[in-house]
Amino acid sequence: MAINAAGRNIPDSIPGYGEVRHFKGHDRRPPEGNRFGKRNRTAFNTRTDKTLPDIKAAISASGLKSGMTISFHHHLRNGDFVVNAVLDACAEMGIKDLVIFPTALFGVHKHLTKHIKSGVIRQIMGSVNGPIGQLASEGGMSVPVVLRSHGGRPRAVTSGEVVIDVAFIAAPTADKYGNLSGAVGRSACGSLGYAHSDAEYAQCVVAITDNLIPYPAPCIHIPQFFVDFVVSVDSIGDPAGIVSGTTRVTRDPMRLLIARNAAKLIEATPYFRDGISFQTGAGGISLAVAAYVRDAMREKGIKGSFGLGGITEFFVDMMKEGLFERLLDVQSFDLAAVKSIGENPNHVEISADWYANPWNAGCAVNMLDTVVLGATEVDRDFNVNVNTEADGALLHGIGGHQDTAAGAQLTIITTPLLRGRIPCAVDSVYTVSTPGEVVDAVVTEFGVAINPRRQDLINAAKEAGDVPLVTMDELIETAEKFTGPMSPVETEDRIIGVVEYRDGTVIDVVRQLKKK
Repeated sequence: MAINAAGRNIPDSIPGYGEVRHFKGHDRRPPEGNRFGKRNRTAFNTRTDKTLPDIKAAISASGLKSGMTISFHHHLRNGDFVVNAVLDACAEMGIKDLVIFPTALFGVHKHLTKHIKSGVIRQIMGSVNGPIGQLASEGGMSVPVVLRSHGGRPRAVTSGEVVIDVAFIAAPTADKYGNLSGAVGRSACGSLGYAHSDAEYAQCVVAITDNLIPYPAPCIHIPQFFVDFVVSVDSIGDPAGIVSGTTRVTRDPMRLLIARNAAKLIEATPYFRDGISFQTGAGGISLAVAAYVRDAMREKGIKGSFGLGGITEFFVDMMKEGLFERLLDVQSFDLAAVKSIGENPNHVEISADWYANPWNAGCAVNMLDTVVLGATEVDRDFNVNVNTEADGALLHGIGGHQDTAAGAQLTIITTPLLRGRIPCAVDSVYTVSTPGEVVDAVVTEFGVAINPRRQDLINAAKEAGDVPLVTMDELIETAEKFTGPMSPVETEDRIIGVVEYRDGTVIDVVRQLKKK
């Protein structure tokens, strides 16, 4: 056992995971080795047509066998049909003991629980939102789930730590020679950014589409030379679950106060200037922060350089207005973003590698001035938990949290002080997802706590005069007055989840919940 730089006592080896590289702090593990290469192949036998009749035929052609690793992307989100269909086909063909490597799983993938229980799926390396996470938390998987950030995942692929045997890419549009687009088709999802590393590095790539069109496809996001086979199906997903028609700014007065406090902090810093780059999530508070910042940019005549990450209609409108020159889009969150990426050359698709891989020559998060992120809970040391709920259940992935926090000049966590009777500011988070050393401020309705590491920000906020400064100790004490002492989560010793930092070191683990 060893206590890592996040203060967590982690075993040197974890059953089902292997030897542990302990987290030593941000940017303490330098890149190792060379980029991993995929096998060479030729299209002599499929000179003009890579299509196969169904998913089972593609599985056979790919050479997939029991014990191999298969990957999926999550741009279809809760509307995805492809993951379930592929695993059903594997089960029917007698293929078992698979490692699945999705960028994320959602509620629609509850269907996979039967394949976990039957042994078709041995391990999941990827976000396990909802029912799958609950199953893992209760000890329903034989080996630990491995959680990586959006940047840590392509780092693991490109460095060869994870070898994808077969990548299954859900493609809203494809031609018969394997050119893929996310911008057109009835299941259009916009950017295919999270699928790029899989397409480039997997030993075999199978595209599954519900819009097979004549060669060549328009608005090509993944080109033909990465794709081995193409399968046409009736539907790859439900558009209602893929994107929402609108993503709205919160109207809740308390959450608007949090957003206003965050915007005041941003405006007080030297980063609020011409050329500012910015990222927020798609949640109500985050969009409200963006709305306040937009108003301040208009008032002061500030023109930003780019918006980054998951792109919403809000950022599309800011670009149209001239408040941002470009959008760098790894995931399109709504219909306006899907339409924009297919029409506007300044709306640029980027891969997850480009977005956030810490082991390339320079990822986009390094160019961020400001990022606004959420949290399940934060603690005295500014550590952030986004993986587990108050009851200890593993219900969320890391996403780009670690990556943007590490890359941005100003990282702001926005969170209510309480959710119901549950405190969000605590003495020590249950799970460390993002280390406090890369978090600059925590903003609540009760004030703004700035990390003591950032005396420059404290000085700037004091000089501005309208930022309601508090300390983390004060936030925690206030929360405790409302909730009283909280009972600790009761767990078994068995580790059911491993949380990696973006460099591949282990920052924390999640233990099995004790049966009640």
